[in-house]
Amino acid sequence: MRDEGRGTHCRLRLRTAWRTATLIVICGLVILATTSTALFADGNDGNVVKKGPSSPVTGPRAKPVPTPSAEAIEKSIGGGVEFLLLRQNKNGSWGSARNTKGLNIFAPVPGAHHAFRAAVTSLCISALIASGDKRKEVSRAIDRGEAWLHEHLPSVRRATPVAIYNNWAHAYSIQALVAMYGRRPEDTDRRVKIKQLIQQQVDMLGRYECVDGGWAYYDFAAHTKKPSGSSISFVTATALVALAEARQIGCEIPKKLTDRALASIRRQRKPDFSYCYSERGKWRPMHPINRPGGSLGRSQVCNLAMCLWEDEQTTKAVLTTWLDRLFARNLWLDMGRKRPVPHESWFAVAGYFFYYGHYYAALCIERVDPSERPRFQDHLAHLLLGLQEKDGSWWDFPLYDYHQQYGTAFALMSLARCRRQ
Repeated sequence: MRDEGRGTHCRLRLRTAWRTATLIVICGLVILATTSTALFADGNDGNVVKKGPSSPVTGPRAKPVPTPSAEAIEKSIGGGVEFLLLRQNKNGSWGSARNTKGLNIFAPVPGAHHAFRAAVTSLCISALIASGDKRKEVSRAIDRGEAWLHEHLPSVRRATPVAIYNNWAHAYSIQALVAMYGRRPEDTDRRVKIKQLIQQQVDMLGRYECVDGGWAYYDFAAHTKKPSGSSISFVTATALVALAEARQIGCEIPKKLTDRALASIRRQRKPDFSYCYSERGKWRPMHPINRPGGSLGRSQVCNLAMCLWEDEQTTKAVLTTWLDRLFARNLWLDMGRKRPVPHESWFAVAGYFFYYGHYYAALCIERVDPSERPRFQDHLAHLLLGLQEKDGSWWDFPLYDYHQQYGTAFALMSLARCRRQ
């Protein structure tokens, strides 16, 4: 009986010790998870320790970087221009459906590729114009691209009930046409034709607007004539930026169209001015892709669009804060760069957000206080100069034979805005 009691006592002591150890481990894991969540949910890079609720005008400040020389910027731009000249198709366009890989983005033929090629050609035209290169061969390349747009752009349509990639073509062609409008102002007949084509593209955006306002590139819902898909914050913002540029040259932009689009973005905007990926995303606001780290590539374009359309809450302080966030926490975007699978990186970031996000950051830089611009230009130029490929291109996501062209175009338009006046 004595041994039996001693054995029972030992078992009780062992059980108590086991429970205590288990409790300590669980508490440690909870503390670790809490710390990790605080660290990674906001994409903290260690520059700043944030306390209290998130704010649209507080966040990390990007550390200073060396100021790139004007010569380095011009040399880089020149390399990018040469790449685009070399890769222009014989018919004047840029990009193709070639260079497939094991995992390809859903792109039903031929309509998806009509849209991709029109969008990429538009970006390349805009980039060559923005480069300021006055050489005859550059002018000829722009003219050939312009002729291709006039011939093929009016026929770009939705590929299937699901795929609405044509919205990218409508938006970026409007921007290219506006840039083209600024060339040869003495040719009034040409200008009339350009404005007519812009108006046709505005009408197409009206046709493919989602039922809840704004735009998307998929309709996974009812596949209706008026897309029933969930509008996407950054697609909507991309279109709004293009429409704002068209408005500047006197094109008619339906107010109902922009009002619905702005309302859609507001529904997706969080208090700290990160933006949900889509309308559906607002029901899961703390999903990684909807957190600040996942919004780095979206917040720039969404803030810009809201600013251009005079949203009172989108102040210069908001633009400045999110530019600082972009450069202080840039690795959250960079970790997704060149990964072949969309949304496989931290915060579900896809590679194709990289140069897209920095292009709209360049446009935001133009709208912050003049005293703030130089340091952001330094950050942007410093980053882009270090990422240029040996052939003069930039790319962030393998996409058939479009990625080097669109990546280079985005980078050129960004670098051109890093020139000091």
